[in-house]
Amino acid sequence: MSDKISAVEMAPARFGMIIVGDEILSGRRQDKHFPHMLELLSARGLSLSWLRVLPDDRALLTQALRESFASQEIVFCCGGIGATPDDHTRQAAAAALDLPLALHPEAEREITLRCAEMAATGQGSADMALPENQRRLQMGTFPVGAEIVPNPYNRIPGFHINRHTFVPGFPVMAWPMLAWTLDNRYAELHHPVMQDEQSFIAFDIPESRITPTLEEIEQRWPKVKAFSLPSMGEDRRARHIELGVKGPNEYLPDAVAFLRQEAQALGATLEPTISRAGNPVS
Repeated sequence: MSDKISAVEMAPARFGMIIVGDEILSGRRQDKHFPHMLELLSARGLSLSWLRVLPDDRALLTQALRESFASQEIVFCCGGIGATPDDHTRQAAAAALDLPLALHPEAEREITLRCAEMAATGQGSADMALPENQRRLQMGTFPVGAEIVPNPYNRIPGFHINRHTFVPGFPVMAWPMLAWTLDNRYAELHHPVMQDEQSFIAFDIPESRITPTLEEIEQRWPKVKAFSLPSMGEDRRARHIELGVKGPNEYLPDAVAFLRQEAQALGATLEPTISRAGNPVS
């Protein structure tokens, strides 16, 4: 893999995600990639730095990809790599890199095998000269220099170039392809330290009163991030703050205990601490 990155070259690594589709922005479909990407990264001790949701607009995609290619960050892009008129991601990636599109030989082989498999079950023909199969081969045209990302669902691959991984919009295809990329291309970046997030609900305290404590936590435990998520409402139950900490597991018990202690000292009523997985913390 020609652009495989060492932990030294990308420390700390920043991961971004681009989700492509008019159907997401219009609300016709609800995105599922973002929460799953968070799970994939978290299981490997990694985290997502940013997310963009973009329409099926070639000019906008080209500009966004030109910016993200220039950032040298690790980016996962879901959607728009098909061969219908509303699919623009492959073309936008090529334009952003000033590269031509060309049929990738490994993609051609995989798509040809897929057509043969379908023909064996009575679906279509294995004759790659037919217009429909020529259309399928277009899904294997990638920017010159790209490497394929194997698709265990139906063989139609995605592609990887310049620290960007492009996969289909269908979760059944995209998710194993994203996992494969993380484990085969970026295994050396997996963090050996387990990360978690612990939080609790606090009542009867304004956010401004607890802010100095949040700042003190990050000074005492530099690898821990403290956060506050206020909620508004008409009654007391609706008005509360979720207070919490996230970072390496070894620091969280002391950090969250300190946060609870300070919140109570400032007059807050607290609920039990919960981990990100939703489990009570003893």
